[in-house]
Amino acid sequence: MTAACRLSIVLATALTAACAVGPNYKRPSFETTPAFKEEAGWKPTEPADAVDRGPWWKIFNDAILDALEQKIDISNQNVKAAAAAVDQARALVSQAKSEFFPSIGANAGRTRGSTRGGPTSNADSAGLTASWSLDLWGQTRRTVEADIASAQASAAALALTRLTAQGDLATDYFELRAQDQLQRLLDDTVVAQEKSLKITESRYRYGVAAKADVVSAQAQLLSSQALQVNAQIQRGVLEHAIAVLIGEQPAAFSLEPMPMRADVPTVPPGLPSTLLERRPDVAQAERKVAAASAQIGVAVSAYFPSLTLSGSDQYTGPTLSKLISVPNRIWSVGPSLAGTLFDAGLRHAEVKQARAAYEGSVDAYRQTVLASLQQVEDEIVTLRVLEKQAVIEEDAVKAAREAEALTLNQYKAGTVPYSSVITAQTTTLSSQQTALTVLSNRLQASVALIEALGGGWNASQLR
Repeated sequence: MTAACRLSIVLATALTAACAVGPNYKRPSFETTPAFKEEAGWKPTEPADAVDRGPWWKIFNDAILDALEQKIDISNQNVKAAAAAVDQARALVSQAKSEFFPSIGANAGRTRGSTRGGPTSNADSAGLTASWSLDLWGQTRRTVEADIASAQASAAALALTRLTAQGDLATDYFELRAQDQLQRLLDDTVVAQEKSLKITESRYRYGVAAKADVVSAQAQLLSSQALQVNAQIQRGVLEHAIAVLIGEQPAAFSLEPMPMRADVPTVPPGLPSTLLERRPDVAQAERKVAAASAQIGVAVSAYFPSLTLSGSDQYTGPTLSKLISVPNRIWSVGPSLAGTLFDAGLRHAEVKQARAAYEGSVDAYRQTVLASLQQVEDEIVTLRVLEKQAVIEEDAVKAAREAEALTLNQYKAGTVPYSSVITAQTTTLSSQQTALTVLSNRLQASVALIEALGGGWNASQLR
């Protein structure tokens, strides 16, 4: 049997017996409750599977919002940076996988020299070299395993960045529409108070109202006009924020004012356990645990010697034309075994560090799950309570408007002072503002709940 055959048998036996040291990954356990506590007594809008019918923001049925959301993937700089991080992580996987294969090199050269007192001569050389580190203990396999998990964590981070940008955009958009509605409300209020001022001035001219009534009406009108102007600040800030989210300069972006929607679409939260698959931040944390687990194997593999198979095939001769010939050939092939005999506790410390990093990643994963459950519970209770408050506020607005109209008629009849009109108008404006705030908060909570549920994303999307 030739030496090459014997080496092949040894190599095959070694690869068959190879194993990956370190723990095999098992997803950390987390027992969730059978249902969300705050869901009792709250019924989301139909259909129940709204989020699963495409992009989650389409449940709001707003063409402008839809067009804006579609620009997130194209132009949002944070999303583009996260996508570049995913590409980088995938390249690291390819780098790690290259260690499974031998490296082959080629060389060629010419040297010129002479012996003492002798003539000069040339020496040409050419050949191939090869080296292959056998993954007997699974160091390369564990490294690839860790890099794949890290790449999946980066992909989940991309999904989280995208979902966060989408949620921020929807929230800012509905806040902006609330500012549009507030502007309309203040415009109507100013018009109504201008009419009240004219009535007061007319009564003063006829001597049936005091000068103080006119001054009070003017003061209230000026106060409402100040609010009318001030409302433009927040709208401008929100418009600028939306521009940046879709990757545009604020100076080149604008949204025409539009009325506020009156309905609030919501989605069912499902079971708490579904968050383990539906939230990208939970998936990201879990993949980091998997990567940390694999790194333990990488650290443990350092205890074992490494086996490298290397070989070379070289030709050296005085003339280039006859270089590739048997007399000029020098070849070698063989394995080499290398291991560390003393490292002053370095490998032990590295394994200890890897295990501690794994335990820390498990704790971070469980904390992420707890935070996700809290966020869903928060948004459910917010929606449930705000729905009840909205009904009360609607009745309050109706009552305030009726009281204002009655009080103004009584003032015209001379049975109440103008201060009663001011009080009634102030109450009406305050009730309308509160009702608008509740509606805006409900829409924002609806967006936040969808975001807390993963926005229709699922961990199965990780490649």
